[in-house]
Amino acid sequence: MKRILLLFGVLSLMMTTFEANAQRRSGGGGNPADYNTALGVRLNPWLVGFTVKHFIQGPHAIEGLVTHYFNGNDEPTNVTFTGLYEYHWSVFGKSEWNMYAGGGAHLGLWRDWDWDNGRRYDKKTKAVAGLDGIIGVEYTFKKIPLNLSADLKPYFNFNGYNDFIGEQIGGVSARYAF
Repeated sequence: MKRILLLFGVLSLMMTTFEANAQRRSGGGGNPADYNTALGVRLNPWLVGFTVKHFIQGPHAIEGLVTHYFNGNDEPTNVTFTGLYEYHWSVFGKSEWNMYAGGGAHLGLWRDWDWDNGRRYDKKTKAVAGLDGIIGVEYTFKKIPLNLSADLKPYFNFNGYNDFIGEQIGGVSARYAF
């Protein structure tokens, strides 16, 4: 809980350092979203992390995630770095709503216990790498520089755990858009 409060505190501090005047873009470049870059937090009950999304041209964006997975024993080394490409399109006939889909890759460092006859032993750190997919919907407010999104992000690890529909698959994000 302390880490979540710390993340929200850091995000609040970062938001106050940016200009409060968040002018929406006026249709430049065919970008369905009305922002160039957004920075914030991504959460689900087992996951907390940072997210940054940047439009590179038109509806094409890249997103970076740094997340910490709480697997019950709260190991500080359970961290995953993810890079995603996303294609955005407008939905619901409103410029505030967008859907996106894409994919990418991740690299994680996990500290885990080995098990032998129901007893755990030998705590060690493992590196995992794999591929990710993503599909989601986002809403960007007109009057304030806030972007909210919800997504599904299934993944496949080349080594280690393979929870295609595990605790880490879904998430919600709140981002400061500028």
